[in-house]
Amino acid sequence: MTGLLSLSWRLLRGGGGQGLLGAALTGAAVAMSTTLLLFTLAANAAFQARADREMWRNPVEARSGAVAIQATALDYVRGEVITVVTIAPLEGAERSGVHPPGLDRMPRPGEVWLSPALARLVRDLPAGRLAARFPGRMVGAIGDDALVHPEELVAIVGRSPGDPAIAGAEAGPTPGYSPATRVAGFTGRPGGEIFAYQVLTIIASVLMVVPLLVFGGAAARLTVARRDQRLAALRLVGATPGQVIAMTAAEAMITAFGAALLGLMLYVAAMPFVARIEMAGGPWFVGDLWPGTLPVLGVLLAVPLLVGASAVIGLRRVVISPLGVAKRETPPGMRFVRMAALLAILAVVPAAFSQTSVAVVAVVLGLAFLAVNLAGPWVVGMVGRITTRVARRPHTLLAGRRLVDDPRSAWRTIGGVALTGFIAGFIGLLTPSAELLGNPSTTDLVVLVPAERAGEAAERARARLDEAGVAADVETSALRVSENRPRRSRLTVRLPESADAAQVDTARTALAGLVPGRVFTSPADDQHDAVTLLADLRTGNLIVLVATFLVATVSAGINAASGVLDRRQTYALLHLAGTPLNVLDRARRTETLVPLAVMGGGSLLTGMFCALPLASLAIDVSGALILLVTIAVGFAGVIAAGALSRPLLRAVTRNPAPRPD
Repeated sequence: MTGLLSLSWRLLRGGGGQGLLGAALTGAAVAMSTTLLLFTLAANAAFQARADREMWRNPVEARSGAVAIQATALDYVRGEVITVVTIAPLEGAERSGVHPPGLDRMPRPGEVWLSPALARLVRDLPAGRLAARFPGRMVGAIGDDALVHPEELVAIVGRSPGDPAIAGAEAGPTPGYSPATRVAGFTGRPGGEIFAYQVLTIIASVLMVVPLLVFGGAAARLTVARRDQRLAALRLVGATPGQVIAMTAAEAMITAFGAALLGLMLYVAAMPFVARIEMAGGPWFVGDLWPGTLPVLGVLLAVPLLVGASAVIGLRRVVISPLGVAKRETPPGMRFVRMAALLAILAVVPAAFSQTSVAVVAVVLGLAFLAVNLAGPWVVGMVGRITTRVARRPHTLLAGRRLVDDPRSAWRTIGGVALTGFIAGFIGLLTPSAELLGNPSTTDLVVLVPAERAGEAAERARARLDEAGVAADVETSALRVSENRPRRSRLTVRLPESADAAQVDTARTALAGLVPGRVFTSPADDQHDAVTLLADLRTGNLIVLVATFLVATVSAGINAASGVLDRRQTYALLHLAGTPLNVLDRARRTETLVPLAVMGGGSLLTGMFCALPLASLAIDVSGALILLVTIAVGFAGVIAAGALSRPLLRAVTRNPAPRPD
């Protein structure tokens, strides 16, 4: 075994300049796959970390041993959310040693703790616009372990159990509030908003992981013809199938492991830049983007194993018929069962996507993705047969014969772009516009008050607004409620529609504490989470598209160069026989663009079909733009990849003699 490993290492090093180039291409493909795979794992881990840090704000009722009363409300400044957590410690709370995350002790009545971002904002804005909302003594900063993201605006306000703000928070939950709850600790329960992001991240992971796995597997088969010829020669001189398999796996895994380590280093270097991407209201803590030691080790182990397994699977021709490889016999055509598998999966998509289970949707989506990849070579082979029959020019005939001879190789060149078309078709229908939510007012501030106090509250609101110099109309309206709930009225403060953010914030501050335990909010505030989610959905779609386009473009470039190396002797002999170099180059472009047009369009339609059961919202113009940009960039990327490998084609045609590598 040691001898085989030594021989594999010597063959890898002694492959000549073109052999080393092939190994470098494989390494580049594996390194990129590893980097993006780690990014995908980190996205799921990052949202889970956010969910863990957010739970303490959603209190759980204590059955015994309560140490504090906790309530949560959402306030707003400059259109950004401020999470205000009110905590009233009970007797013996400090002796219990229990305290909220981010603090080193239980807050006392009259104390205010601010997150670093909110503290900066309080210093930067006039007191009448923000600081006056937090009466009390500013004690310190809230630590990172209590914040969802670094720029989050959070305030922890200490009050006494009998404070009117606590009593007001007990009046019943309304949107944006967590009612006053007696708690024994600050573990809390999961929030619904982060869960929605986790579900979307799982779907995005499937859209990214499947192409990465396909790309990583294809990386093992780069320069496959060169390796097949070399291993076939070893078989013909007496090497056993087991020895050939071991040598191939060793060569592929040596390259892949080194490339995986490089991919890990690239990801670590990119973490500070990735952390600046804003999702769910803000950027990320860099530590959130570390997937964890075990997942990283799993990737470093799984990627070389995948590459090694893919390389071994490609040895079937060498092991079974080495003489056929040496004679360059055309392999048998692929069967229709590949296309049948795709059609069968698409048939169950509507029923599967009607389920509420995220796991079912993710599995079926992944299977549809893999089925497109499975059917791709079969379709390419059919395109090659049709192209050969209708060919009227030399380059068209050469391209058609090449597609028929090796459809798998042609699919590896265009597969990345075709799979990206599937993604674009899928998310193009899932890019709703925030305009679907209408145009809610940002200048109408509303709060609910007990019906018997509505008139008094309105008079006090007018007095406060006059004192702050804010012009506004104040009105009240009764709410219809069930008999078993207290009667309440809606108190509305209408600022002029021309009021800017500073005037709205000043009015909010002037009205702070008017209704104990309640905060004035606008209709736009009530839709803030929905607007943010739609914007983040658009951002997530762009991230997925950019990542998959990067994979597709690099894949096309690497496979184009690899294809030239695989067929260098054929190209050289054709050129020696009188075939002009421009004919060979046009044949390469034709064998790429014709199947790309067919499979790219087919993948796009397949992705749109899979998205139809989920597209409950109307799509915006940007959805159509995504599809158009996908088509344009995909074709441009493949054409550019072919152009970059043209100097390599010119180089290999200079010497028709085979290289003994």
